Amino acid sequence: MSGINRQKIVDSVPQKGFFGHPKGLFTLFFTEFWERFSYYGMKAILVYYLYFEISKGGLGIDQSLAASIVSIYGSLVYMSGIIGGWLADRIFGPSKAVFYGGILIMLGHIVLAIPGSFTMFILSMVLIVLGTGLLKPNVSTIVGDMYSEQDNRRDAGFTIFYMGINMGAFLSPLIVGSIMKTSFHLGFGVAAIGMFLGLVMFVLTKKKNLGLAGTNVPNPLSPSEKKKTFTFIGLAVAIIAILFAILIPMGLLTFESFINLVTILAILIPTTYFIIMYRSPKTTAVERSRLIAYIPLFIAAVMFWAIQEQGSTILAIYAETRTQLNFAGFNISPAWIQSLNPLFIITFAPIFAWMWVKLGKRQPTIPQKFALSLLFSGFSFLVILLPAMIGGDDSLVNPLWLALSILICVFGELLLSPVGLSATTKLAPAAFSAQIMSLWFLASAAAQAINAQLVKFYSADTETLYFGGIGGASILLGIILLMLAPKIQSYMKGVR
Repeated sequence: MSGINRQKIVDSVPQKGFFGHPKGLFTLFFTEFWERFSYYGMKAILVYYLYFEISKGGLGIDQSLAASIVSIYGSLVYMSGIIGGWLADRIFGPSKAVFYGGILIMLGHIVLAIPGSFTMFILSMVLIVLGTGLLKPNVSTIVGDMYSEQDNRRDAGFTIFYMGINMGAFLSPLIVGSIMKTSFHLGFGVAAIGMFLGLVMFVLTKKKNLGLAGTNVPNPLSPSEKKKTFTFIGLAVAIIAILFAILIPMGLLTFESFINLVTILAILIPTTYFIIMYRSPKTTAVERSRLIAYIPLFIAAVMFWAIQEQGSTILAIYAETRTQLNFAGFNISPAWIQSLNPLFIITFAPIFAWMWVKLGKRQPTIPQKFALSLLFSGFSFLVILLPAMIGGDDSLVNPLWLALSILICVFGELLLSPVGLSATTKLAPAAFSAQIMSLWFLASAAAQAINAQLVKFYSADTETLYFGGIGGASILLGIILLMLAPKIQSYMKGVR
């Protein structure tokens, strides 16, 4: 399939049919809607499932360890995208990657839906991590395949697609969070149904709506490379299985040691990426300068995501243990709080997009936007401290304070996330233009791996120090980045 050119793929896709966009956008919009519905529905109740007592349907794990497990799981999901991208590029193409990934995700949720042991939970996490790594990066690739490079609808198409992601992320915590009160496993079952609906949508409409989009293998393995690759993968799996079989009974591979290992890898992998790109003979002097400029932006992204991603761990615990859940005549599920982030993004993303267009050349530079995002994320954690200062440490907090904290963090996300994607493509060395996108997602992987260590320090007694320390660190880093912004801009060599 590698001989198919881009224009032939575009010509094979019906170009009108979904809000003036290619028909395939309908297929991918709802495939990703249901995939994100299943993912965020599961993630909304996962930390509760881990630390709730067995008598309440949970696994009875220590609360701190439960938060670390959810964080390291999120880190592995982002790291697995590198594997999913490679398999699509070299072996079976994006379309099959999405299909296989969806099946693995659905199986993972089904395993979670069956009442079982901690071993069943581990199996489900392996399936979901591998499945998300296959599906998540490749469904976006297929969206890009449907548009020619000159098509003015391209950015709008991705915006519509992005809205599908956030709609799924908004609805699922509301539904699964309500069902959690009856049974965690029933909630996970609803997540499995969501992924099943996404797969049905994809399979039934892809032939008619997607044409050749996603079927091309850009850089297929030769027969000799296939043999070597499959042999290497087989040996690697066998060695890992043997190591697990030996180390686990000996007590040398515990969840704590595994979390530490993933944390080290999450920092080492992007560091290695930077070194390889910088030292490559294919990287020009201008590109090296831009890479240097990208490093502080990457560090800022790690700091931001370290705060934002605690929505499903520490803020989820805070919502359950420290928040008044009987509010305005309603009994609120703590999982519902996680619907606020996508709701605010859906509401304010168009406003931010309009604002950048309106400001034009007067808008802040990329480093300045990153610095402002850190200020917002830092203040979002400091806001949580205010109700305790006003009403005392023992009083339950009005949920509007938590909503305000999340809203402030969303302002930071809208300054960093879309801008970071754009900056990554602009600052990438030409020889690494595809791989550097993986590097951007590794910022979130590193952030969540670091979170797996940070969340261990959260408790009712350390709450003020925890939120104040992390929030203050983000603000301090934001101020430093704001001061360095002109210097960083000069290293970007004309990129704004």
